[in-house]
Amino acid sequence: MRGFGVGRFRIGLALALACAAGSARAEISGDVVRVGVLNDISGIFQDTNGMGSVEAARMAAEDFNGGGKGIKVEIVYADHQNKADVGSAIARKWLDVEGVDAIVDVPNSAVGLAINTVLRDSRMTFLASSTASSDLTGKACSPNTIQWVNDAWATGNTTAAAMMQRGGKDWYFVTVDYALGKGIEAEATNYVEKHGGKVLGSSKHPLGTSDFASFLLQAQSSKAKVIGLANAGGDTINAVKQAAEFGIQQGGQTMVAFLLFVNDVHGMGLKVAQGLQLLEAFYWDMNDDTRAFAKRFAARPGMNGKMPSGNQAGVYASTLAYLNAVAATGSDDAKVVVPQMKTFKGKDKLFGDTTIRQDGRVIHPMYLFEVKKPEESKYPYDYYKLIATIPAEQAFRPLADGGCSLVK
Repeated sequence: MRGFGVGRFRIGLALALACAAGSARAEISGDVVRVGVLNDISGIFQDTNGMGSVEAARMAAEDFNGGGKGIKVEIVYADHQNKADVGSAIARKWLDVEGVDAIVDVPNSAVGLAINTVLRDSRMTFLASSTASSDLTGKACSPNTIQWVNDAWATGNTTAAAMMQRGGKDWYFVTVDYALGKGIEAEATNYVEKHGGKVLGSSKHPLGTSDFASFLLQAQSSKAKVIGLANAGGDTINAVKQAAEFGIQQGGQTMVAFLLFVNDVHGMGLKVAQGLQLLEAFYWDMNDDTRAFAKRFAARPGMNGKMPSGNQAGVYASTLAYLNAVAATGSDDAKVVVPQMKTFKGKDKLFGDTTIRQDGRVIHPMYLFEVKKPEESKYPYDYYKLIATIPAEQAFRPLADGGCSLVK
C-alpha cells in the first residue's frame, strides 16, 4: 500500500507540474506574441514611419530572439490612413479577432488618442512611440499605454526654451489644424509668454496642405523673429520648401520645425533645409550604437540605404522593451507587462539614459539640432549639427503636473 501511495503521489505531482507548465505557457496568448505596427503607410508620414517602422519592429523581434525562452513573435501591420475611425476599427479587429497583443507606432495624435481609448483596460498594450499628444500621459492616461520618443509638451516647451535662449522672443506659428499641431502651439505659446516673449500670430492649415503661400506670407509680414512650424511630415516639407522660395530665412527670420526627421531633411535637400532648427530624440549619427543600428536598418529589405527616423528608432526600442518585459513576466497581458516595463531605468542603446515613469512617459535626453549647409555635409545623411543637449529631467513635463490618475 505504501508503494501504491508513493506511486499515486508521483503521478499526482507529475500532473500538477504538467498543469503548471501548461498554465505558464497559456500566459502567452495563442502561444505567440503578436505585435501590430499601425501607422501611415501611404500618406504624409510614410517616410518617417511607414514600412520603415515595420522593419524596425521586425529587427526588434529578431534581436529579442525568443528572450532565451523560445518565445515566438509575429509582426503584423496595417495602414490607419490618418483616420481615427479606421485606426479604431483595425485595433478592435486585432483585439477581438486576430489575437494581437500590442500596438506600436501610431503617428497622428487623433488616431493615437482613439486607440488609447479602445485599448484601455483590455489585455493589449499600446506602445505609443509616434503619438505626440501629451494627453496620453495627462488627462487621457491609461494603465495600458507607454509613450516613447516625443510629445507635444516636450516639443513645445523644450524647443521654445532652446530658441528663446538664443534670442528668439517674438513668434509666429504655422500650425496643422488637428490635435498634434494645436497641442504643440499651446505648449510653446504658454512657455513663450511666461518667459517674457510674444506670440504675434498664428495660421491654421488642414492636414495634407500643398500650398502654404498665404500662411507663410502672413508669418513673413508679422516680422516675428521665429516662425514655428507646428506640423509634421509632408506638411513640414512643403512649408519649408515654399519658405525658401520666399527667402524667409534670408530675410532674418529663423524657422524652427517642431516635428521634423532626418528623412524629411533628405526629402527636401540641404539647399532648402539649411539653417532650420529642430528638436529630435534620436539622430542616427550620434554614437557607435546609433550608427550600428542605422546601418543595419538601411540594409533591410526595401530601405535602400535610408537612415531611420526618430519614430522608427522608437518602434524598435519600444517593441524590444515590451518583448523583454514579456520574457521577464511570462505573460503578454498588459496588466502584467506594462507594470514590468515601468520598472526599467537604465541605458537604451538608441535613446541614452532612460526611465519609464508611472504615467507611462518614457524620459530620455532631447537634442536641438541645426541643419547643415550643403558644403558642411561629408557623407550621405550627414545633415545635423548639435546645438544643445536637454537632459531628460528637463525635456519632459514633470510627473506631478500632468493630472494623470495613475500618479499616486
